[in-house]
Amino acid sequence: MLVKWIRCTVVDRRGFERGQRKWAGLLGEPGFRGQGGGWSRGRPGVAHLFNFWESRAFYDSFMARSHDRLAAAQAGTYKDVQVRLFEHRLDVKVGFRPQFTDADLVRFAHCKVRADRVEHFTLMQEKVWNPAMAGSPGMLRGVFGEAPGPEFLVLSMWNSEAEHGKYRADRVERLALRAQTEADVAAISGDVVRIEPSWTV
Repeated sequence: MLVKWIRCTVVDRRGFERGQRKWAGLLGEPGFRGQGGGWSRGRPGVAHLFNFWESRAFYDSFMARSHDRLAAAQAGTYKDVQVRLFEHRLDVKVGFRPQFTDADLVRFAHCKVRADRVEHFTLMQEKVWNPAMAGSPGMLRGVFGEAPGPEFLVLSMWNSEAEHGKYRADRVERLALRAQTEADVAAISGDVVRIEPSWTV
């Protein structure tokens, strides 16, 4: 599975939201698995979107054929767009489905990992982070993806802000020490995204 993360700074909120509804046209695309996103909780005007494809081949075919027609509805409503593609490596919790209807928020971390620490970082995701997130009340499901760089995306969906807040307060610092995250990661950024139901496809 291919995971696409899009981040943009919106300059015309109403126009952007109107254009976002046009992406319902993705539903007929071969290999399309789902899309969701919303507004950053901490950065005003920043929108994040995540979409999922069965494979890179299906995605490339869509980009060559239909993408520009769907994107035209949002032209001029945003600036500073950043796009990253990740190949699915692991589910966070079991049986990941790219479904957003039951989620209140998405938390993601974008990690640039030191080349000699990729194996350790991946192992720690599997043995330390995944079980901790999977055991947290309110964590619905998630995905761990990899891109050349080496870069990784850790995405988790939560059923409420309160449950995610408890997990953050309780565990993150302790888990980071146990997983030696500082030694593995050259740079890390992330955000918490409030799901906009009308953007879900």
